[in-house]
Amino acid sequence: MSSLNDIDERSRDIFRRLVETYLSTGEPVGSRTLSNDQSVEVSAATIRNIMSDLTDAGLLHAPHISAGRLPTETGLRLFVDGLMQVGALTEEERRAIEAETTGNDIERLLENAATRLSGLTQSASLVVTQISDAPLRQIEFVSAGAAKALAVLVYEDGRVENRALETPIDLPSSALVAAGNYLNARLRGRSLHETRSSIIHEIESHRAELDEITARLVRQGVADLSSAEDSSLIVRGTGHLLDETALGDIERVRMLFDDLERKRDVIDLLSAAKDGPGVKIFIGSETRLFSLSGSSVIAAPYRDESRNIVGVLGVIGPTRLNYAKVIPIVDYTAEVVSRLLK
Repeated sequence: MSSLNDIDERSRDIFRRLVETYLSTGEPVGSRTLSNDQSVEVSAATIRNIMSDLTDAGLLHAPHISAGRLPTETGLRLFVDGLMQVGALTEEERRAIEAETTGNDIERLLENAATRLSGLTQSASLVVTQISDAPLRQIEFVSAGAAKALAVLVYEDGRVENRALETPIDLPSSALVAAGNYLNARLRGRSLHETRSSIIHEIESHRAELDEITARLVRQGVADLSSAEDSSLIVRGTGHLLDETALGDIERVRMLFDDLERKRDVIDLLSAAKDGPGVKIFIGSETRLFSLSGSSVIAAPYRDESRNIVGVLGVIGPTRLNYAKVIPIVDYTAEVVSRLLK
């Protein structure tokens, strides 16, 4: 089943209604349920035949013998991409996002956004914020004892980070000052990742006017700082994953909690949403990370004042998420965060 063109109009309508009913109730949908809809003008027998054809096509499946049908992940993807009508946010929802997505610093702003996103969608929320990709205002090296130094990074957005570094033994303080001056002249307004290769090339080609020990400190420091974990993860509202959970779903939720503990993998997954504008939707086994727990992720990137993507926010929940409602909430929250980062 490659596209909606492979389904006739009547089958497409029955399929859409079935998926919408399932996303609303979370229960298998039978032909009798659909035939009771006054707007459906075909008999229950015809509906059963259509559901059988859609099952053979891999879009529906029956969880039990004689039970109704559920959409498969393939069916959900087809529905989301081609049949779903995304709802519009109400003015009340927009005001709620704008009013509570606030903060006097970036970390607080993103935490508030995650909390609001979780509350509005009744799902767990995820926010990935970039660290190393942000442009720097200043960098300074401070001695922290024998063979150790502290790199103090001040970003253009006002954020300050301290990173511990290994240094040569008995490194003179003058080398720390010289290394900081050298990097500030090249990094101001740019990110470590953006300038790392050019700085290392300049040092290795002996074009940098630095003594040997300072050049070694710069090369090692740039390599260590830019290869450090460059993103952090904020998770809020995991309790929603347990709300109204059937006993048969407890194991799925447990696996999902285990998945969320693998923060590096979650960050890598959400970072895929940075490729191109707009909301990205990952359904079940489309991602290696959540293939066993059968979860869906809806995510959107947010941008800084220069319109550069600096992070991703979204929600995670069962594959029967209310996609039509959640998508505009995620999208608008990302828009508000981007606006406030200016």
